[in-house]
Amino acid sequence: MPGGKPATWAARLRSLDVRFVRSVLNVWPRCLRVLPDRPEEDVITFNLVQFLRKDPLVREWFHLVAFQYHAPGYESNGLAYSKGRIDVAVLLDPLAEGYLAYECKRLNVVRTDGRRSLATEYVLDGLARFITGQYSENLPIGCMLGYVLDGDVAHAASSVRAKIVECDQDVALVVGPRSEGAIGAATRFSSRHRRQPGNDEIEIRHALLPF
Repeated sequence: MPGGKPATWAARLRSLDVRFVRSVLNVWPRCLRVLPDRPEEDVITFNLVQFLRKDPLVREWFHLVAFQYHAPGYESNGLAYSKGRIDVAVLLDPLAEGYLAYECKRLNVVRTDGRRSLATEYVLDGLARFITGQYSENLPIGCMLGYVLDGDVAHAASSVRAKIVECDQDVALVVGPRSEGAIGAATRFSSRHRRQPGNDEIEIRHALLPF
């Protein structure tokens, strides 16, 4: 973790997450106008990042908003390697010692055979990456961003929260999910988990956006 007390870093990252979600909502209508009807996750995320990079407040608040940022890991001899690509990384300094990681997932995808919530993928293919330390290693906060493609955010939030509880052993759930204050059209909640392996905890902050 970057220098400073863990509680101080956690409070700072929570505050920056609120700023970032507000920034996302600010550019979200413009982003939606250019997207196709049934976009893939990476298409949504790449376009969202491009709009964010043009926003004056984002440039003032954050060092860089990066698309598919390679989270570094290190061998015992110091050799660096990529632990995987974070969908969106909000870098706070040039060395990227502190960052907010956002794993992005689609929810409530409508297909010819009906609606699929994709809550299982959100939890086991997204949230779980923070629990293993693949993302946000040594940082107290990680974030999830859900794109609710049919606009039914209430259903998506209910499905995701229920799946987190159902998969509590898989994601080492400690507390939650518990509601956070809404920001505009975004439904927000948080959950706390124990990293595996290890004994430290990480708070995951969730924001679901209507498509």
